[in-house]
Amino acid sequence: MQCDLSSYNNDWYVPGSKLKIAFWFLINACFFKGSWNISSNVKIFWLRVFGATLGKGIVIRPAVNIKYPWKLKVGNHCWIGEGVWIDNLDQVTLEDNVCISQGAYLLCGNHNYKSSSFDLMTAPIYLQQGSWIGAKAVVGPGVTSGSHAVLALGAVATKDLEAYTVYGGNPATAIHKREILDQI
Repeated sequence: MQCDLSSYNNDWYVPGSKLKIAFWFLINACFFKGSWNISSNVKIFWLRVFGATLGKGIVIRPAVNIKYPWKLKVGNHCWIGEGVWIDNLDQVTLEDNVCISQGAYLLCGNHNYKSSSFDLMTAPIYLQQGSWIGAKAVVGPGVTSGSHAVLALGAVATKDLEAYTVYGGNPATAIHKREILDQI
């Protein structure tokens, strides 16, 4: 059997109306993807208009790309760094105090390499309280980051991350436990 991309069909995947998606892509291009808009408040306004569930104290840096805000839930005091791409073909949930650093990529979709028609597959991403996704790190479909887990610089998470554990590499493996010290 060989791969036959001419038989690819993802008609089953309908994330929203064509008009809603088109309008969001315009807003995303004007207020999110560009580096000129530094106001988190403007971005938060537009995300809420398009159905995102957002807490308080959220910081969204410039050049962020969010696929579908109606599939996004962000808790209180979360940071989304410059150049972050949230490719949320499925639900993405960030609990409170989650940090997604510069250039990180959250990817909810992939293709079934075993299928001759290369079928689309989607799965949610869940980042529990205090998770930190490092710069240029990648979180794949279906991954849950346990409470206060860390995905280090450039690491690729293809499986769940245990709470209070630091991960690095590709694929990400546990390096050591995360210890959080009280302020002096």
